[in-house]
Amino acid sequence: MLGKARTLLEMIKVEHSIFALPFAYVSLFLAVGGVPSLTQFLWVTLAMVGARSLAMAINRLVDVEVDRKNPRTANRALPAGLISGGETVVFILLALIVFLMAVFQLAPRVQYLWPIVIAAVAFYPYTKRFTWTSHFYLGLVYFMVPPAVWMAVTNDLSPVALLLGIAAGCWVAGFDIIYGCQDVDVDRREGLHSLPADFSIGAGLLAAKLLHAVTIVSLLAAGAVAAAGSLYYAGVILAGLLLAYENSLVKPHDLSRVNAAFFVVNGWVSILLFAFIAVDSVVW
Repeated sequence: MLGKARTLLEMIKVEHSIFALPFAYVSLFLAVGGVPSLTQFLWVTLAMVGARSLAMAINRLVDVEVDRKNPRTANRALPAGLISGGETVVFILLALIVFLMAVFQLAPRVQYLWPIVIAAVAFYPYTKRFTWTSHFYLGLVYFMVPPAVWMAVTNDLSPVALLLGIAAGCWVAGFDIIYGCQDVDVDRREGLHSLPADFSIGAGLLAAKLLHAVTIVSLLAAGAVAAAGSLYYAGVILAGLLLAYENSLVKPHDLSRVNAAFFVVNGWVSILLFAFIAVDSVVW
């Protein structure tokens, strides 16, 4: 049982929750104007982890045959036979239970809107089968995070949350394009779509740069609307420098540093951005 649990958590890359949670926490701290209560922090965290776990497990289940044909992903738990489809479905149901348990402890409006989240994350794996805009659809999924968290603790919405959502969505869409550059040959062979596969790696990397520029502009605009302090802007500037570095690591004819750009730099972007904004929201 413990071995299966570890394999399932490895399958959904639970450690990569670091890419989703910081934007949720940024929205949480700004929504309450300081340090959230322990219960708010707990239920938002459980809702995020439940939704992300469910989304990743659905993605792996839908893509199992595609992953089996891709040398980069053939050793994942499902295509390698370490986890069965039935076990994955049970995990999805458990993740859904955790998500719903958390949602129904939060503000009334999100208790009615949660099906939108589930439908959005469940549909994402299919987008690459018919459109190169799948990266932008994933960005749309992450766009929902800050507004959803804001509404979850205030039962209302704010322009700040929407601007944070644009920042989160463009950030994720940009690094998803960078990550997708690794699979151009497989995508073309299997009839799957991505911006790099349908156009070129160069076009994809240019789009990633533009999306990350929009991320920083949106964060700056959110800070202005929220009347944020100097630490907020320091965190945004630092995130901008890291994103510039991330985009400099990957070249159209040299993808050897994609993993460094995707896993390492993005991890630091999310952690540092949250740390600076959280402290600023407390002291400003």
